[in-house]
Amino acid sequence: MAITYKWDIPQMNAHIQSEGEDNVIYTVHYRYTGSEFVPDGAGNEPPTGKTYSSTNIGTQSYEYVAGEPFVPYEDTEAFENVVIGWLEGSLDVPAMQASIAAIIQSQITPVNEDLYFTWQNPPIPPTPDPDPDPDPAPEPPKEEDEVNDEE
Repeated sequence: MAITYKWDIPQMNAHIQSEGEDNVIYTVHYRYTGSEFVPDGAGNEPPTGKTYSSTNIGTQSYEYVAGEPFVPYEDTEAFENVVIGWLEGSLDVPAMQASIAAIIQSQITPVNEDLYFTWQNPPIPPTPDPDPDPDPAPEPPKEEDEVNDEE
């Protein structure tokens, strides 16, 4: 399968007013995530398997200069697409994709593992079952029924 990439823009910092414009964005916080679904081969419908992913997180700064084209901020998906265009125009997206793809590939097919000396990292001993009543209180003496044998 192919890796699917997605932008997420959780926040933008803006000057309330700058160069005669309102809400002038100067920093965009982003997450660029790649994910790939690998089916387990069981032939289930819908397919079952595992999704592997990696995310590049960062910020990108911008500076508005008076007289340049200005796109006013809007809380819309259309404006989000404008911001994504800014990011794609100022970041090395192919390098980000290559890094994400390499990480996903190493998750799918690991080439390294962690090894330990067992005497340095002994296994944690099993916890004994807690005794629900370690020292039960003695039972109070029972009153014996009086038996009358004189009958």
